[in-house]
Amino acid sequence: MYYSKVSIFNRMLFSSDKEATKKIFEKYKPTHVIHLAAMVGGLFHNMSHNLDFLRNNLHINDNILHTSYEYGVKKVVSCLSTCIFPDKTTYPIDETMVHNGPPHPSNFGYSYAKRLIDVQNKAYHQQHGCLFTSVIPCNVFGPHDNYNLESSHVIPGLIRKLHDIIQNGGDTFTVMGTGKPLRQFIYSLDLAKLFLWVLREYNEIEPIVLSVDEDSEVSIKDLAEELVKAFDFKGKIVFDTTKADGQYKKTASNAKLRKYLPDFKFTPFHVAIKDSVDWYRANYKIARN
Repeated sequence: MYYSKVSIFNRMLFSSDKEATKKIFEKYKPTHVIHLAAMVGGLFHNMSHNLDFLRNNLHINDNILHTSYEYGVKKVVSCLSTCIFPDKTTYPIDETMVHNGPPHPSNFGYSYAKRLIDVQNKAYHQQHGCLFTSVIPCNVFGPHDNYNLESSHVIPGLIRKLHDIIQNGGDTFTVMGTGKPLRQFIYSLDLAKLFLWVLREYNEIEPIVLSVDEDSEVSIKDLAEELVKAFDFKGKIVFDTTKADGQYKKTASNAKLRKYLPDFKFTPFHVAIKDSVDWYRANYKIARN
């Protein structure tokens, strides 16, 4: 590794407080920073808290990026998301399209705050020569996720829900929405490997999409069925079509990533789902429920 000290920021509370953020930098004196801190949540949590998502994430991003500049950090890699792209767009989406129109109204607060990281990165580079960049993962899942039913993303939320149904002897797995929306999902261990590659080798200011290939896209129905297999659940799946689906698709191109890493192997979806389910079943008493 060419860097001497890396700090990975993934806690919202201290990074939204400027003084607390500075104390962390003073303690660890990082030369490189991976910025993962954010207020995050699933579709329904975003829909009901857009202002909170906007304000909290603006504070977090500004604190970490400006403190990195003040402490002379050599490189910062921040995390965006494919959900920040314009609602009305052509597919597949790529790195050049982040600012091409308004995001989906369900998560506009989070989306605009995250888009501004890209704007800030370019401004810090222009004015101060900073090597601040960002990555755009598709939907991330894996062990140690947030399984709270009010604020989790779709996979950990459904894992928790199906686990509870089985524990309570239920025979019906109800999934909100029609099951038709399409998503790309990346296993957290694969994403971690790609983050380290970005930290070591990727030196563009422009963001890069970190996503599975386009042909790996699955529907929410496919996901629900894969979870049923992983849990060996013998009951039925019901889709509650009175609930919102959110954005129908967010298909992202990883062509830029493939130019750099043409042979990178992603964990097969069914393997990653089974590993994630097995982890939760073994650790649900101590998981973030």
